[in-house]
Amino acid sequence: MASEQDIYEEHVLDHYEDPYHRGDLDHATHSHEADNPLCGDVIQIDLKIGADDTIEEAWFNGDGCVISQASASMLIETIEGKTLDELRDFSADEMLKLFGPKLTPNRQKCCLLSWRVLQSAVHSPTNDSPTDDDDLPEVNFGGPSLGEES
Repeated sequence: MASEQDIYEEHVLDHYEDPYHRGDLDHATHSHEADNPLCGDVIQIDLKIGADDTIEEAWFNGDGCVISQASASMLIETIEGKTLDELRDFSADEMLKLFGPKLTPNRQKCCLLSWRVLQSAVHSPTNDSPTDDDDLPEVNFGGPSLGEES
């Protein structure tokens, strides 16, 4: 019988090998990209936010370790259909729980990269976005900023 750790690891590898919505979203209303300069992981998140402040579509692209890429896939799968209010309430701790396996502090940064990119993406309308970002509610995700992680 598989252990809980084996099940978590299989889940992570499934998301890494067959990611959910990996690629570019041509009709994105919001987009942001960031990296973790300490390890080289890169994540870009494209969102289509509807007039009702719902994530209608979410895609990611990136390059990096299994943890950063699998966690991005898990996050994208989780946030589709959520409202901006629900995203505001989705904490770093919840992101780590969503990922599953317990991680060291350095590896937590890999897991949380996509969560941090999402925080910025909801405030980063694309040039051709029909949505005025001033109309979006203020989103505060809590947790440390990138500068506080060093």
